[in-house]
Amino acid sequence: MSESSLNELRQEWLSKAGILTEALPFMRRYSGKTVAVKFGGHAMGDDELFQSFAADMVLMKQVGMNPIVVHGGGPQIGKMLERLAIKSEFIDGLRVTDSATVEIVEMVLSGSINKSIVAAINAAGGRAIGISGKDGNLITARKLQRTKIDPDSNIEKVLDLGFVGEPESVDVSILKTFAEGGLIPVIAPIGFGEDGETYNINADTSAGAIASASDAARFLLLTDVAGVLDKNGNLIPELSVVEARNLIEDGTISGGMIPKIETCIDAVENGARAAVIFDGRVPHACLVELFTPHGVGTIIRG
Repeated sequence: MSESSLNELRQEWLSKAGILTEALPFMRRYSGKTVAVKFGGHAMGDDELFQSFAADMVLMKQVGMNPIVVHGGGPQIGKMLERLAIKSEFIDGLRVTDSATVEIVEMVLSGSINKSIVAAINAAGGRAIGISGKDGNLITARKLQRTKIDPDSNIEKVLDLGFVGEPESVDVSILKTFAEGGLIPVIAPIGFGEDGETYNINADTSAGAIASASDAARFLLLTDVAGVLDKNGNLIPELSVVEARNLIEDGTISGGMIPKIETCIDAVENGARAAVIFDGRVPHACLVELFTPHGVGTIIRG
């Protein structure tokens, strides 16, 4: 190897060493702390991003953190329902889930998707375990109640979404056992009701509830957008709960971002130290968010 090539290699090593040195204070800050991560969006469908996410979870565990992964799977559920010729409809962005559909939802979420994430983390050198909200009484759910104003009569009607639920209570004792055993839990957002029924729960909502119950130092919500944008399209790096609510009221935060922000607010007000919305399509986005001074998305604090 020539002297010039060797010098270039030394500079590269020095650069990487500098990055590790800068990350060290953040690693110490989060050592022993729980970080709840909602994994979904296009990152789940991109093999390279999928593998980088798995490697992030392994590194987080390796430096002493306790990552908890909660995943979605809407597109995969849709494809399976289509393959089985089971009709599915949405009301206000929520999938109407009858008895036939909820069986498929549970099969896809708790089966193929859950185990593929577990396998990726294990292949990256970690020790992951896949469960659903049913296991260990993790998520007790209740039927989700929604109403809608009929535009013709202006009468408020109750919507029946079938077996769509929301968390009623979360028991994180099983997650503490996993953390003590060096395991990374990967959770499918399926819950059970007191009536014994199975409920399909929104993954964002499930992750937020778990973040709250586990007093997470961070709740990371991976999406397909950079974070919260102002009216000029610029990223807002930090918001208080009050500021976030004001942005919803004035229309700056709108559409599908509203329920995500509301989930973050609920998490922060009920136990999580802070919540962050960021673009999961950025390679190693979780590490950049946690281990650099400025992060990659919008952080919401109490």
